[in-house]
Amino acid sequence: MGAPDVLHEVIAHARRDPQHLAAKDLDRELSYGQLVDEAAQLGAGLVARGVVEGDRVALLIANSVDFVVMALASLWVGAIFVPLAVTDPEARLAAIVGDCDPRVVVSSDAVEGAPAAATLGGVAVTAISELRHADRVEPLAVSPRPAYAIYTSGTTGTPKGVLIGTTAFAAAVSAASTALGLSPSTRTLCVSPFHFDGSFGTVFTTLYRGGLAVMRPRDALLFARTFFNTVDGESITFSGFTPSYLRILLASPEVGRLADSTLATVALGGEACLASDLVTLRSWAPRLVVFNRYGPTETTIAVTHQELAPRIIADGTVPIGVPHPGVSFFLVDENGDVIGESDRVGELYIGGDQLMDRYWNAPDLTAAVLRRDVVPGETLYRSGDLVFRGGDGRYVYVDRADRVIKRSGVRISLIEMGDVLRSLDGVTAAACVTFDHDGELGIVAFVITDRAVSSLDLWRAARVRLPDTMLPDRIDLVDSLPMNKSNKLDERLLLSNAGLAAFQPLSQPGRSSPST
Repeated sequence: MGAPDVLHEVIAHARRDPQHLAAKDLDRELSYGQLVDEAAQLGAGLVARGVVEGDRVALLIANSVDFVVMALASLWVGAIFVPLAVTDPEARLAAIVGDCDPRVVVSSDAVEGAPAAATLGGVAVTAISELRHADRVEPLAVSPRPAYAIYTSGTTGTPKGVLIGTTAFAAAVSAASTALGLSPSTRTLCVSPFHFDGSFGTVFTTLYRGGLAVMRPRDALLFARTFFNTVDGESITFSGFTPSYLRILLASPEVGRLADSTLATVALGGEACLASDLVTLRSWAPRLVVFNRYGPTETTIAVTHQELAPRIIADGTVPIGVPHPGVSFFLVDENGDVIGESDRVGELYIGGDQLMDRYWNAPDLTAAVLRRDVVPGETLYRSGDLVFRGGDGRYVYVDRADRVIKRSGVRISLIEMGDVLRSLDGVTAAACVTFDHDGELGIVAFVITDRAVSSLDLWRAARVRLPDTMLPDRIDLVDSLPMNKSNKLDERLLLSNAGLAAFQPLSQPGRSSPST
């Protein structure tokens, strides 16, 4: 028997305790009874507009109670909700809408007047308020069906719609909420934007356990003071965000507020965690429980949750843990063989209950990543991530297969190079990115320092710790490491600001292992 369906679990909470607060933003708050009642009314409004099971409902809505209600309303009638980023340019929004072909694009009042909301290929845009006055309809019975489609960043071309089913959604949310110890007393602050499924790992996991999900505008949360004020003002006990966002908090003069705050648990994900950041975090908040969570969008939010106790990261390694119940991991070497022993790096293939249904309108791409030729009887997602399994059974992320580059016959992990740079005196942050170096593969290190130091000084210091073949081609001193709309490092903006172009190999980079 699988995990209870997300929508019906929320409905069950509404029946047990209808007055308990469920969702809150700056404008309004809803109890579980009100949340379910609005979802039912909006579901009826969708049906009145011709939405049937399997239709797409695109949501051009920023982080808010409105988004949560509309997502549940879509699930109520068996529609597939498709989050759209309100910050995306019109051309990208039009491409996504053109691909998923929604029956309706729904926008909140906050974005309805924006040009993108009026010009999405002629698709009707309807304000939330206009959908609230129809006869109630009963929610569809629990059964496997598509739940939502998340469009990936599209860094290599056209955005891909990752279609996630209700069964995978429930499995992921159930496993995460159990691992994190969420309950009706949990009060969650959602930091990540809703077009990034990391947000689902905070909001829907909380609703699944009957807690309160608190939302604030993403732009406001880019200021650390807003985060700390919200944690204190709303008595927040849990939040989840990327390591890049954690660095914003750690760099803030307000970080000392963590020591006495109500925040008890944090889940990091979306990028590799650095042991140094975790040590700094623990120095400010020694009682804070911190989890590392890992999972490609194609495997539904996250497939691991690992508590990062001090003893776990004592050697500087930050594990991603072990797979959720019902999820299987296989490491595959460059010859396509499954690796059985510990400590050998291989590409991670993921199977089990949390696999996506498919990419929307992309059967060839789906076939390329959902593989049935690796392990007999298993459908596995080829992640492109390099991982090894330690002697304790925990898995450790190494890098992307296409970011472990090969120059002069030497394999180089950009994460490893960044770790060395961050260990240099005066360096507070560093990120290494590939670029087009006169037609060859180049590496540029973007570095933040806390004292007067030159790029040449840093290069000389790095040369003491790295062989010449692993040194960056250039080191640029910057004031900040910007984040993109998914709260991850914005490599493209860094390159653009430096007047550099991304490296475009003539052929697809290999996915071989750095050690075999």
